[in-house]
Amino acid sequence: MTSSRKKIIITIDGWSSCGKSTLAKQLAKELNYAYIDSGAMYRAITLYFLRNHVDWTDEKEVHEALAQIQLEFHYNEAHRQSEIFLNGENVEYVIRDLVVAEKVSDVAALREVREFAVRQQQEMGKKKGIVMDGRDIGTVVFPAAELKIFMTADNAIRVERRFRELYEKNPNITIDEVKANLEMRDYIDSHREVSPLRQAADAIVLDNSHIGMEQQLKMALNWVYERL
Repeated sequence: MTSSRKKIIITIDGWSSCGKSTLAKQLAKELNYAYIDSGAMYRAITLYFLRNHVDWTDEKEVHEALAQIQLEFHYNEAHRQSEIFLNGENVEYVIRDLVVAEKVSDVAALREVREFAVRQQQEMGKKKGIVMDGRDIGTVVFPAAELKIFMTADNAIRVERRFRELYEKNPNITIDEVKANLEMRDYIDSHREVSPLRQAADAIVLDNSHIGMEQQLKMALNWVYERL
């Protein structure tokens, strides 16, 4: 049990398909914290852009589109998880499609999109007691967070994890497609001009290439308790 008198902000950054959201959800459940999936926010924005044929190379179109977007997280008791709603619609599962995955890094690289999302994320963290995962949470969104974790894993292992996840929804997908998508996202995320993916100087590195979910949770909880 955590102290009721003190709550902290926990950030989890890292490469795609390292299990960031899995660990974040585990920690939130154990600590009775709110879980905020920042990646889901960018995916939902991308979904809106795709559905409404927004040209994200046009600043005016992007600005007007963002003004029409409302993002919220609601806890689903049946699934025991927070799910993202786009303008009142539950899009938690729609945003996991490869079509969205192929475009989300491009959309998330836009300055106005990131500023839009970061403002909302910082508002969510004002009362602390949250776990948030993403690419720039410990470096840009919450640079003063009490605990920052940076997750990584071997590339081949990440590709295999992502392939298994997507294959359940699309048996026609190939591992080469998944590998190409992951490499493209890694490059865009780490080379974009605005808030590139990088490890915060005070982040703890967690390489989960060869450890299970239970072991990584135990490690992360120990780091939490040290700070509490």
